Amino acid sequence: MDDRNSHLVASFPGTFPTTATLNGSSKSSCQSMKASSRLQQAVDAGEFLVTAEVMPAKGGNPIHMVEQALTLKGRVHAVNITDGSRAVLRMSSLAAAAILLQQGIEPVCQMACRDRNRVALQADLMGASALGIHNILALTGDPIKAGDHPKARGVFDLESVRLLQVIDKLNHGLDCNDQSLSDGVTQLFPGAAVDPQLASWSGLQRRFERKVAAGAQFFQSQLIVDFDRLEKFMSQIAADYNKPILAGIFLLKSAKNAQFINRCVPGVNIPEAIIDRLARATDPLQEGIAIAAEQVQLARQLCQGVHMMAVKREDLIPQILDMAGVPPVDVVATVAKVH
Repeated sequence: MDDRNSHLVASFPGTFPTTATLNGSSKSSCQSMKASSRLQQAVDAGEFLVTAEVMPAKGGNPIHMVEQALTLKGRVHAVNITDGSRAVLRMSSLAAAAILLQQGIEPVCQMACRDRNRVALQADLMGASALGIHNILALTGDPIKAGDHPKARGVFDLESVRLLQVIDKLNHGLDCNDQSLSDGVTQLFPGAAVDPQLASWSGLQRRFERKVAAGAQFFQSQLIVDFDRLEKFMSQIAADYNKPILAGIFLLKSAKNAQFINRCVPGVNIPEAIIDRLARATDPLQEGIAIAAEQVQLARQLCQGVHMMAVKREDLIPQILDMAGVPPVDVVATVAKVH
């Protein structure tokens, strides 16, 4: 890099390794580069990982989104920004992630293949890296008909495994056609989704292994209600790959909320015992918080982290973590440095 332009680099949040950084290395791009994000540092250090999910704004004013995300600062390693979840229109996940980064909140930018072809996906990935948004969750995307624009056309030029392969190429200085990137490699830390409760065990194993082979460095699960199944997945599939699994923990606000999820979310079957417990509670929301805290405690015994989901009540996630005995992540990091 020309020293005369070094002041320009200092004005951007991203880090800029060159293609030469990776030449001659047979390791995955994420293994061969210095940790680019707090989340990656926590993974490398073997910390118990905590992420949470926030929806982008529905419109041009991001204030509510930022307010919800700020309640999580210091309690989670990173905040997921969804990308058209359930095919419902919201602000661009890349723009929303950039806004959170400006507030000192590390984002995980979800990137779905439903709405963009491989040219647009690669463009957004390069832009994310330049903006300092390093954590990417590669997703296929929910079906168009599930959302609020059923007449829109899905793209699905790629799916999640192929998107992970593209990210790995970009991290090595190549586009998906194996052409060199003239302006340097990306520095992205890719993750993927996993559903340990999938009906097909062989399908679950095959899909998980393909995502690992494609370069996924961490996995966030769908909402977990069957912890026996999670334990089986961890011992029989995930144990061989040394990739952190974050169990999805969902705040149920009422029995009606739980019944709605059972009807509308494929593959989820919240047990009747939990629904009855919420129905009998004098304060269903507080009971839901207690249930979520108990599930976090179960997850701590089985896997390497939790992914917290509390739709429109993200402000309650710190209370759940406190009840579960999970300390703030900055405290964990400080202790680790001391030792």
